[in-house]
Amino acid sequence: MSRRFDPSVYLVLDRLFIGERGLLATLRAALAGGVTVVQLRDKQALRPLFLEEARRIQALLRPLGIPFIVNDRVDVAREIGADGVHVGQDDMPAADARRLLGPDAIIGLSVSRADEIAGADPDIVDYVGLGPVFATNTKPDTPPPLDLGGVRALRPRLAVPVVAIGGIGAGNAAEIVRAGADGVAVVSSICSAPDPEAAARRLVSAVARGRAHRRAVAS
Repeated sequence: MSRRFDPSVYLVLDRLFIGERGLLATLRAALAGGVTVVQLRDKQALRPLFLEEARRIQALLRPLGIPFIVNDRVDVAREIGADGVHVGQDDMPAADARRLLGPDAIIGLSVSRADEIAGADPDIVDYVGLGPVFATNTKPDTPPPLDLGGVRALRPRLAVPVVAIGGIGAGNAAEIVRAGADGVAVVSSICSAPDPEAAARRLVSAVARGRAHRRAVAS
């Protein structure tokens, strides 16, 4: 698929925050609510289980044209022909992921500090996951939160779309977009929600409000 995609509401599926409802049921509800990108993240799963989950998710997403991103595991992304991969600062270098996955793959890179911006080469990386914006319990050992001021300071220095992540929900998504983010990535705000479809709809609405505010200011 084309490397152009809509980063508005980026769902990170993580079974640790889903509970008994299950990955696919959560995903179906979130899709009905309007999520625009889906990533599978499971640092603990053995490769066979992760591969099986990835295949099922991809089968659900592909007919809908929703990009499927694999977290970290470039080998799995390559084997199943996923739309892309997201790598952190301590994972495989983005340049190596690009070489292995080819020119059409979507490559995302985590950035949490100013000194990591140089690694977000627009010839290699398609978007940056910027954060954590606020404190979060969905990932251990996260760097200090950037807050809105950090987003405002770093966004102009990044030459690729920015997806903000970390402590984001419908209550603060609009202000994060107003601060410069192109979209928001969430884990527990959808995965742990009693109604993932409604949670996704609220996020879609919040992002739209943030964009409308930016357009109004720009005009």
